Amino acid sequence: MIKLMVEILFAPDRERLQTPHAIRTIYDCACGTGGMLTVGKEHIQKTINDQADIYLYGQELNPITYAVCKSDMLIKGEDADKIKGGERDHSQASTLSNDQFASEHFDYCLTNPPFGVDWKKDKDAVEKEAERGYSGRFGAGLPRISDGQYLFLQHLISKMRPESEGGSRIAIVFNGSPLFTGDAGSGESEIRRWILEHDWLEAIIALPHQLFYNTGIHTYLWFLTNRKEAKRKGKVQLIDARNYSEKMSKSLGNKRKMISDANRLTIVDIYQMFTEGEQVKVFPTTEFAYRQIMVERPLRLNFQINVERIARLKEHKTFADDAPSKKKGEAGIKENQEWQALRIAILRELDALDDTLFTNREAFIQVLEDRFAQAKLKIPAPLQKVILSELSERDETADICLDKHGHPEPDSELRDTENVPWGQDICRYFEKEVKPYVPDAWINESIRDHKDGQVGRVGYEIPFTRYFYTYVPPRPLESIESDIEQVENELLELLKAL
Repeated sequence: MIKLMVEILFAPDRERLQTPHAIRTIYDCACGTGGMLTVGKEHIQKTINDQADIYLYGQELNPITYAVCKSDMLIKGEDADKIKGGERDHSQASTLSNDQFASEHFDYCLTNPPFGVDWKKDKDAVEKEAERGYSGRFGAGLPRISDGQYLFLQHLISKMRPESEGGSRIAIVFNGSPLFTGDAGSGESEIRRWILEHDWLEAIIALPHQLFYNTGIHTYLWFLTNRKEAKRKGKVQLIDARNYSEKMSKSLGNKRKMISDANRLTIVDIYQMFTEGEQVKVFPTTEFAYRQIMVERPLRLNFQINVERIARLKEHKTFADDAPSKKKGEAGIKENQEWQALRIAILRELDALDDTLFTNREAFIQVLEDRFAQAKLKIPAPLQKVILSELSERDETADICLDKHGHPEPDSELRDTENVPWGQDICRYFEKEVKPYVPDAWINESIRDHKDGQVGRVGYEIPFTRYFYTYVPPRPLESIESDIEQVENELLELLKAL
């Protein structure tokens, strides 16, 4: 897998790297024992330019793997001082908390960050740096605390040389989560948006599963650059290489497959040809964008005074608790006594009303107000809200509840969202895809994108497997019935043998 990774990372730069005594830097922000760095350098010097001067940089959190990496660099004649980290203090060793190459930029960056590992230990440092916006590493957004993969990618992007200085290329190994986790407006979606709107994402390759010792999940290689070839500008190449592997003669943990040299060369050729086919899709960056609109439906309630609903009211915290008084001593006691008396009076007046079912909120409110006014009860607004809530139930046949401006009040339980494909008019989409099924629905126009200010939040996701889905029709019913009959007969034979 590493050989495939470095071969594609350097493939577009073969001509650049053939310059006599070319000087290049390679960086791994989670370098482990340094395998990726070593393979990267060997690939350049053995297959492209044996006179190239390649300098390796890395940072590692784990003290043991850091020591192994540093020792290996010394043995190989590398500058071991360019391998950082290894401190016992997490806040010092961690790339996310403490970038030990803060002022450096690199020609090539590659890494295999931990999959689905939380960043709780880095939380304070990361959030503090994120407050600096794009002057720090994490200006695009923060992923959920349970998975820090996108933090490593943002860190690598911050290490790219400016395009005016030659730019950089990045290769990173991810699991499937960064492709689609996070709704519009979430940290993950905003990071994808930042990457795609800057046209940095070049290609994603789906790898076979069971390539790693400690996990059998599917993984993906992401390639990014700030100096795309002309033919790749504004586009993203997706390659489905899940079937390009060979079974190992002997498994090692979860590792049961390997990418052979022939597999690797085929995948590299597919990448370089940049031609659509059964295993290759090429899309404009906007293919992965959508605008998420919030769809509201009106609140419809019926109201009734009966035993069940009165019981709900009595159990409601606001109604059942003592008066929310901040007064102390006699004044507090008096206020609580007044509250208890009001509560008893409310229940008495409600009990005096019949169990008529109201399907109009305004009509029910008027009945309550008239009754309470006759009893000279002054009901605080928060308590009025509780009474109405506990004496109501949702009813599709009831009248629509209106706010003080006469507008339909939305029902939070019926609230939904729709992802409108990029470039489509949201109103036309709504009329065609939503209105026929929920005629009383409307778009909540107060929900707007924080960047362009238009209705609906912009989101980005990369539904990789959807693009390569192949429909497999179910087996004929006769075939399934035949299999069931065969199993039943086998069971009967086994029972006879007992």
